[in-house]
Amino acid sequence: MTLRTICLHGPESTGKSTLAPLLARHFASRCVAEFGRTYCEQFGTDLTMADLVMIAGAHDAKTRAAVAQGPTPVILDTDPLMSAVWADMLFGRRDPWFDRWTGVADLYLLFDIDLPWEDDGTRMFGTTASRQRFFDLSRRELERRGVRWALVSGAGQRRYFSALAAIEAAARRPIASAPGGC
Repeated sequence: MTLRTICLHGPESTGKSTLAPLLARHFASRCVAEFGRTYCEQFGTDLTMADLVMIAGAHDAKTRAAVAQGPTPVILDTDPLMSAVWADMLFGRRDPWFDRWTGVADLYLLFDIDLPWEDDGTRMFGTTASRQRFFDLSRRELERRGVRWALVSGAGQRRYFSALAAIEAAARRPIASAPGGC
């Protein structure tokens, strides 16, 4: 199977933004940086539902442009599914736009919460309970959508190699053989 897009998915402070450019470099491809971080650094973290929809739409447009320019796989540091989970975390509900969005990635890497949480000025959910809730909602969204996904865990190089192994396994396996997690 050809993987055109690989999305890093999961709670904040799990290493997605660190690994995304490393994976893109490994595959000699592009990385679409997390638009929500850029937005929050500029406008703050007091987000509305309209902000989350705008963030998701902007990230989706950046993804489509990167895929059109090639090469693939394009590595996505989150996507609108993650923005939907943010809506669930912040408001307990989501705008219908999220469920209408269909541009899912070919593979999602769900990042485990096995790294220490670090406050970087834009992160909000650092308690053990909130991190677990965020992880559970992230996983549930992947399962609800029926997308291909694999869990990535471990610290440092182990996390990087866990991601590479998941990508290589998914690339060898037909889509029909992997309902839910890989």
